Amino acid sequence: MVRNQNTQQNTDSVFYVHPSEGPNSVIVTPLLTGSNYLAWSRFMQRALGAKNKLVFINGSVHIPDLDDLNRDAWERCNHLIHSWLINSVSPQIAQTLVFHEHAIDVWEELKERFAKVDRIRIASLRSSINNLKQGSKSILEYFTEMKTLWEELNSNRPMPNCTCHVPCRCEAMRSARLHRMEDQVIQFLTGLNDNFNVIKSQVLLLDPLPSINKVYSLVVQEESNNCTISLPSVSEDSNILVNASDSKKQYGYGKTLDGSKNNSRFCTFCKRTNYTVEFCYQKHGYPNSYKSNSSANATNAALASVADIQPVNSAIDNPPFTGLTQELYNHLVSLLQQSQMLASAPSSSTPTSNHITYAPSFPSSSASPHQPSGISTIFSCALSDSPHS
Repeated sequence: MVRNQNTQQNTDSVFYVHPSEGPNSVIVTPLLTGSNYLAWSRFMQRALGAKNKLVFINGSVHIPDLDDLNRDAWERCNHLIHSWLINSVSPQIAQTLVFHEHAIDVWEELKERFAKVDRIRIASLRSSINNLKQGSKSILEYFTEMKTLWEELNSNRPMPNCTCHVPCRCEAMRSARLHRMEDQVIQFLTGLNDNFNVIKSQVLLLDPLPSINKVYSLVVQEESNNCTISLPSVSEDSNILVNASDSKKQYGYGKTLDGSKNNSRFCTFCKRTNYTVEFCYQKHGYPNSYKSNSSANATNAALASVADIQPVNSAIDNPPFTGLTQELYNHLVSLLQQSQMLASAPSSSTPTSNHITYAPSFPSSSASPHQPSGISTIFSCALSDSPHS
């Protein structure tokens, strides 16, 4: 069929080639490796359709005769599309396509070689979709990975279309597509983490079930809501920990970092620091446990003061005071032991005091030149129940 040569200047013509277009103008990535033929073929068809050259590989434009006026325009478009196809496949596959003359022959060979039903791949896709879980991935990452698997599975197992001369009007095909969409929604919700249980239950109760894109939008909103709620609590906990750490930075009891007294708490009743009026014992009274501990502490303090002067057990044979006889010293030691036993016993309500006073005096004539004339030694063991203020 003879065509007018002016069609080469018409931008709507399939023979029109822009001056900037060349062999490297169209390169589909990723390159064809064999296993990705379904995705690659779709990318390639879109690229050729954008250039208005799809008719050269689907058989819509026949090869013109040698004497046709559009033969040169067709040859130019054929070589251009052939270069685009070779540059979009792997080098190993490209070596087998170099000696083809027509671009439509290259396209048909690739289709015959790689566009086959791979049942092993279909089984692998179904297994991957069923085992896919969100885990540590975000909703976007999880949805993108599952969507990619669905698209590849649909390419291997596309939905059938009615081929009747008179199109069917029943709802069978529409129901089949609806069931496949519901399977995708259920699979997507099943793989979500447990913190999305509420939104999963709400979506599954909807009738009719929304589309997969609408469900994705709802889940993303729930994810954003969970992040917004959790952030203030983390910040608040951090502030509490910092304040608690600063309040505990003290060196010694009641000391601050610079060694001074912490006078932030003040009792308005007894005019003392380190506590408030709500905990003032002088106003509210002392607890029973505090009284018992105070009595025991007083007794222990008295015994410790005597023990610091001279250990009792080690000084029985050698009295530390030269003015005491051995018999009197032993008697004092026995009294001290009795007072220690009384301290360990339950304290009574009546204060008890034991005063032992010994004031020996020596005549001046019998006094040793190394001893004073008047030596007085007083031992006092006091058991008192009075509380310490």
